[in-house]
Amino acid sequence: MDNRLKALREQARLSQAECAEALGVSRQTVISIEKGHFDPRLSLAFRIAALFEVPVDQVFVPDA
Repeated sequence: MDNRLKALREQARLSQAECAEALGVSRQTVISIEKGHFDPRLSLAFRIAALFEVPVDQVFVPDA
């Protein structure tokens, strides 16, 4: 699954640590999601979308 987490985070001028704190996860989790090594649970995906005030499908794009 591709995602736009890094682009959204940078646009919001948040560090990985700040993003992680706002989401209630570790910085390593944010790094793993950004690199595409980890697909978050649905609850975390919705928290990410809510943090950046975008629909989930604007953060995560399923592989074709």
